[in-house]
Formats: sequence, C-alpha cells, structure tokens
Amino acid sequence: MNPSLRREYLAALRLEAWAVRGTAAPPRAVAPIDGPVDAPADMPRQPVAAHKASLPDARAAPNAGTARDVSAGREAGFDWPDLQARVAGCTRCTLCNTRTQTVFGVGNQRAEWLIVGEAPGAEEDRRGEPFVGRAGQLLNSMLRAIGLTREQVYIANVLKCRPPGNRDPTASEAAECLPYLEQQIALLRPKVLLAVGRIAAQNLLRTDLTLGRLRQQVHRFGLSQVPLVATYHPAYLLRTPADKRKAWEDLKFAREVCARV
Repeated sequence: MNPSLRREYLAALRLEAWAVRGTAAPPRAVAPIDGPVDAPADMPRQPVAAHKASLPDARAAPNAGTARDVSAGREAGFDWPDLQARVAGCTRCTLCNTRTQTVFGVGNQRAEWLIVGEAPGAEEDRRGEPFVGRAGQLLNSMLRAIGLTREQVYIANVLKCRPPGNRDPTASEAAECLPYLEQQIALLRPKVLLAVGRIAAQNLLRTDLTLGRLRQQVHRFGLSQVPLVATYHPAYLLRTPADKRKAWEDLKFAREVCARV
C-alpha cells in the first residue's frame, strides 16, 4: 500500500476508535495529504445560496492585540472585547431570559479554521464555553486526526444562548444571532468554516437540504464569502458511529479546501 494512503487509512481507524471511546488522540496523527481529496462522483457540487446576514451597528474601538488584530478591528469597526461585551448583554431574542450566560466562543483569534455548531447545551451554558464534555473531547480528537489542536482553531455556535431543554433553534433566533457570527468572522478572517451538524449547516446556508446533500461541497457563507464545509456533529457520531468514516472524509476535504485558499 502506498505510504501516504496507509497513513490516511490508519488515521481513519484511529478516528473510528475515538468515536466509540471519546478518548483523546495523539497529536499529528496524520501527515499532510499529498494530493487533492475529491468528493464522491455522484455527489452534487452546486452550492446552495450563501447566507448574508445584516450586521448590527458596530462602534469603533481601539484594539490592544497584535498588528493583525488591530488592522482587522479597524477595518471591521469593532474589536474582540467590544463584540464579546455586546454578546454578553444581548437581549435580541427571548433566550436572554432563560440562559445562565452567553457562550461567545473560544480559541485562537488568528485561526485559519472556524468550527461552528448549532447552540450551547446545558454544560456549555453553565461553563460559558462551546463544545465541552464527551462531544467536545471527540471534536478535539477529530481535529488532532488532521494535525490540529483545539488551541489552533476557533470554536463558536450559531446561537450564543442555550435554547431551553436543548431544543432546536428557531429560525428567528438564528436570524437574530447570526450577525454576531458574521462579526466574529470579520475579526477572525478564517480560511475555512466547518459547520458541524445538520442544524448548524441548514441555518448558516438557509436551506432545508439534508446534511447528506450538503456534505463534500464547498459552500460560501456571509459577507466575506468564507468557504464552508459541512459535516456531522460529534454528539451525533457518538450515537451513530457508523457515520464516523464519512466524517473523516469531510475532515480531509475541509483540510484540502483550507490548503487551497
């Protein structure tokens, strides 16, 4: 077997084991791919219409970060602390009445990868951090399988507040919260957005297409038209390990998209 293919195959087997156990993976499990990762031949490649959320008014504010952060903040008209403060005090929808706290997002503010889920769960609402618990551990392992760590990416949700009972976000709730994600993208300037889960992908792309139809395609999101790749949510993979190999293909596809940007 070709050494490169063997590395990819072994990494896929490791990801399969991690999906079942939810254990941490060793760093740099996969070497960079040697060539393009093609989608299945029968998979349609026409992207759905990208969502362009309108931004709320942003206040100009100084940024004490790196030169890149200062430039991004000046261009966007706001900075990370300003945006986080506005999210923390947001009352744009009724979820502000039931949340414990907002879940803004975590990670490297100069990351090339932006990971976006649907909404905080109970533990995220309590801790104020997205993707914690078993699903978060599996997400960390999935990232490590393609040579990334949690500290190298930025992780956020479509909604910054937990829907009561972990119900699905409503269309109006997503519409009210999406401008904040647009503003995070304006500051972050990621090379690729990985939407994890059907609900996140459908809300970001304003579509009711199934995740199976949205996978293995390059979509575009927001005013910046950042490339978007959709895959399964780690919580779903814990419940349905049979689809973890498909998730592995999605991760490799997203990695190739990022490399081409």
